[in-house]
Amino acid sequence: MARPLKQRIDTQAAFVLHQYPYKETSRLLDVFSRDHGRVMMVARGAQRPGSQLRSILLGFQPVLLSWFGVGELKTLHSADWQGGIPQLRGLPLLCGFYLNELLLRLLPRDEPHALLFASYFEAIRALSILPSDGLGVEPVLREFERVLLDAMGYGVDWGQCEGQPVLAGRTYGFDPTLGIIPAQSHLPQYQGQALLAFATGDYASVATQGKLLMRQAFAAILGDAPLHTRQLLIDLQKL
Repeated sequence: MARPLKQRIDTQAAFVLHQYPYKETSRLLDVFSRDHGRVMMVARGAQRPGSQLRSILLGFQPVLLSWFGVGELKTLHSADWQGGIPQLRGLPLLCGFYLNELLLRLLPRDEPHALLFASYFEAIRALSILPSDGLGVEPVLREFERVLLDAMGYGVDWGQCEGQPVLAGRTYGFDPTLGIIPAQSHLPQYQGQALLAFATGDYASVATQGKLLMRQAFAAILGDAPLHTRQLLIDLQKL
């Protein structure tokens, strides 16, 4: 019986979300690629001193990867650094780890999400030009969170309440399974004006309510296991 062909993917745009040592000389990579989604692969020899891969397979840097394999664990064939994005530092670096943790927790493997990849690319690019104190990170995070919710099938129309337009002068609630609902005493409350601003992408003017809204939305998806990076950023009063 003939052996199955080794599927090969060439020069795929990607980011390394996470990596760790594998056996004596290799590394395991959890990669987010443009056309193939999350892919797990082994980079053989990447642990060896002097390996060129060590300086290429960096977090938050765009790379072109080629790999092969038909099972769940692929084998890296080549990697080329694309450059163009300064290294993240300070609070933007922590925010980058937060985005990665969201993807690692929520994104299934081997499912393409080209629009989400583009949103991640743009978020990392935006974070890279922010000052290390993180001034301006909130709009970047909120936009990516919204795109991720849409990609996972949890997106809602933030300007609609039970089929009717949200009114600026009213107060509303949010249910992750229903979307925007009339205000209820046992739920966080949101001003209609803030929801309308959020719906149009005006995150800067509704920073506090936007944080609370996304925190509530993702809590329903993540369950009892909180994000480590989110808690760290909450402690820093930035997320």
